[in-house]
Amino acid sequence: MRKSNRTGTSGVAARMDVEHLFQFNCAPDVPCFTECCRDITIVLTPYDVLRLKNALGMDSDIFLDRYTIIIPKEKLLIPMVVLKMNEDDKRCPFVSEKGCTVYADRPWPCRMYPLDMKDDGTFSLITDSSRCKGLKENSKNRISTWLIEQGVPMYDEMNHLFSQVTSPLQAQELDIDNPNIYQMTFMSLYNLDKFRNFVFKSTFLDRFDIDTVAIEKLKRSDVELLKFAFDWIKFGIFGQKTFQVKESAIPKGNPVE
Repeated sequence: MRKSNRTGTSGVAARMDVEHLFQFNCAPDVPCFTECCRDITIVLTPYDVLRLKNALGMDSDIFLDRYTIIIPKEKLLIPMVVLKMNEDDKRCPFVSEKGCTVYADRPWPCRMYPLDMKDDGTFSLITDSSRCKGLKENSKNRISTWLIEQGVPMYDEMNHLFSQVTSPLQAQELDIDNPNIYQMTFMSLYNLDKFRNFVFKSTFLDRFDIDTVAIEKLKRSDVELLKFAFDWIKFGIFGQKTFQVKESAIPKGNPVE
């Protein structure tokens, strides 16, 4: 049996694979309960925003305005969207004395805590028992099982799709000076309510060949709509053939291959 919570000779937490056991439990009777939810930077992905705004029963516009800070990134098309901490005590706005009020829809970083996932697929602890008393609790978890229990796989799937958009953008500096492109990209990723109106209340469906089954899925599921938005950006920014223009929408004399 592998030992849990190992550290290397430098005192840095050793890397663990999915079969490792680690000792951790977070509960109201742990002395530092919710302290990890104070004065931290939580970057939100589009899927995080989708889950949170739906859990709170509010439109994307209202959620983004009330609960996030949008930080433009120089020469990059997609800004950083950060969860806004309370001004008075620097705590997460969704945390009470009894714990997280949006626990079922909490962001990916909160689900992963106290683990950090490395690029090679291994894991390490991002804190130690002097700060997180939960690491002293007599509860052992196999990483693979724990990730499933925390609902991480769905977030990983959506984050992988998001990375198919962000990775090419990070690999190149786009020469874009049209603010409408920035606005369209941000809307597609983070403001699904506006993106839904764009798809269904504009001439979008008159111009693009989308089958009826796919249209029904978009009407019923925000997850499907977000996946559709990823494909839309691939089409509009990278020129990938994720959409087919209707022949009736092609100007005469301008054939589309």
